[in-house]
Amino acid sequence: MWTFLSIIAAISLIIFYRGPNAVWGGITLGVIGGLITTIVSSHIGRGFHWSTVGKVIVVGVLLGLGAEILGKLFDRMKNKL
Repeated sequence: MWTFLSIIAAISLIIFYRGPNAVWGGITLGVIGGLITTIVSSHIGRGFHWSTVGKVIVVGVLLGLGAEILGKLFDRMKNKL
């Protein structure tokens, strides 16, 4: 499951390579959120796991992809009206 989602995230990063956008913002927030999550997890005794950072990054990229797709969809709908 995570492998499939990671592939989708990587492809979306390649597609939206140019310019600042929600996909790259998602990876930035994913890195920050993943590090915070694993540091907190480490301090409460569950250990520091890089896989958690990776999963939060993938979720961030996919949320950014969703935001980009919705933005483009609403732009097209606005132009048709």
